[in-house]
Amino acid sequence: MEGSSVRTLEKIYVLCGANYGKDESYVEVAHRLGEVLGKRGINLIYGEGSLRLMGCVSTTTVVHGRRVLGIISSAFTEKNLIRKTCGKELKVASMHEWLLKMMEFGDAFIALSVVSIHWRKFSK
Repeated sequence: MEGSSVRTLEKIYVLCGANYGKDESYVEVAHRLGEVLGKRGINLIYGEGSLRLMGCVSTTTVVHGRRVLGIISSAFTEKNLIRKTCGKELKVASMHEWLLKMMEFGDAFIALSVVSIHWRKFSK
């Protein structure tokens, strides 16, 4: 098409539930996503630490040579509900700022095993 352009994805924000879930395939998909991001040269943006499924995605992305940015709300760090990210960390003061930073830094987003509260935060 004349005048159209192709946009290259450099950074993808991944949103997923904290738990592994009852189905083992969730973990497999999380690892596969990190592998695909790494092999395609796409960096990962995510929030709230490196636990469980998000830890699978972030660690696998790093193992495959890409950068990771964890955007962490002080609401989670104060309660010690997260584990250190395996990449860079950006700490923000509120969940509102967390969401704004996610949208600012990511070129697109992928939702894996989303719990309803996360989806409500993101869709506002």
